[in-house]
Amino acid sequence: MRHFIILAIAVLPLLVACKEQKPSAGEKYKVVTVEPKDQTLTSHYTATLRGRQFVEVRPQVSGIITEIRIDEGDVVHKGQTLFVIDQVPYKAALETAVANVRSAEAKLATAQLSADSKEALFQERVVSEFDRQMAQNDLAEAKAALAQAKAQEFNARNDLSYTEVKSPVDGVASMIPYRVGALVNSSITEPLVTVSDDAEVYAYFSMSENQILDLLQQYGSLQKAKELMPEVELLLSNGKPYARRGKIDAISGTVDEGTGAISLRAAFANPDGLLRNGGSASVVVPTVYKNSLVIPQSATYELQNKVFVWKVVDGKTQSAPITVYKYNDGQNYIVLSGLTAGDVIIAEGAGLLHEGIAVDIEQSSTPSNE
Repeated sequence: MRHFIILAIAVLPLLVACKEQKPSAGEKYKVVTVEPKDQTLTSHYTATLRGRQFVEVRPQVSGIITEIRIDEGDVVHKGQTLFVIDQVPYKAALETAVANVRSAEAKLATAQLSADSKEALFQERVVSEFDRQMAQNDLAEAKAALAQAKAQEFNARNDLSYTEVKSPVDGVASMIPYRVGALVNSSITEPLVTVSDDAEVYAYFSMSENQILDLLQQYGSLQKAKELMPEVELLLSNGKPYARRGKIDAISGTVDEGTGAISLRAAFANPDGLLRNGGSASVVVPTVYKNSLVIPQSATYELQNKVFVWKVVDGKTQSAPITVYKYNDGQNYIVLSGLTAGDVIIAEGAGLLHEGIAVDIEQSSTPSNE
């Protein structure tokens, strides 16, 4: 008898604790009334930023850098000279080419006189056909030599012009890995500098093949998807939203066999230069669903890979399985089946409830799931 009393005293606190953990009848719970509405769900995709134009500037001739006319990070303009490569050998080559042209022109003039003289003598039967033809051949050879000399002069002028390395686009210069005195050529591994035109920046990201198929079924074609999809937002690497919205303007027509993903491009205006080539961000793509039943995820719980909610029926909780759309924004679910407009469900703490709990609906608050 003594042992029984001791056991009863030991068990009594546990029974009291268990009793205290059970929700009391008529307890206040946050509820939400399910109603059809237009809902915008957003999906986030990791993106890489690229300038509208991104050009690696490389030398077209070899030589020693004698001048660097920009600083790292400078704003540069199309046609602006960025580097100067030693011009002395190329000026000498041009002078030689010019001299060769003049020599060829003189030889051509002499050949022309000889050919004209031989032609006149041939007409008077003073020289033979052989002499006449030889003079004509000499003239043709002189003309070819002049053409070759002019081509060499043209190449020499080009090579000299290439000693001034100019920017092909407007943009912002990168860091410069070379200094004055460095020997460079057209096959260098690192470019002299890169110039990025960041007036408009492209955000490249990927969607799964299934998501692209959903877009095709929703809009009818990729072209219509690009035209009709809403504007997208950009979250910067520091988590803050970019002030301007962008537009998806390109969707790849092929699937990456390695990843099963399809690449997309969103264009963003960048007049303030906040976005930089090579940066990272997240593209936020909104999708609007018309007249959908939308509930907060906090109102659901999962059991054996199925999703359930607690409906309030006759003032008591009643478990109800639902089917939700496969995409969500991390906060809300779009309900495909299991609920109808007007149903009242528990809005929070679904995993802590059980069947048949009395709920005081009139005293409960209804949270917004916007």
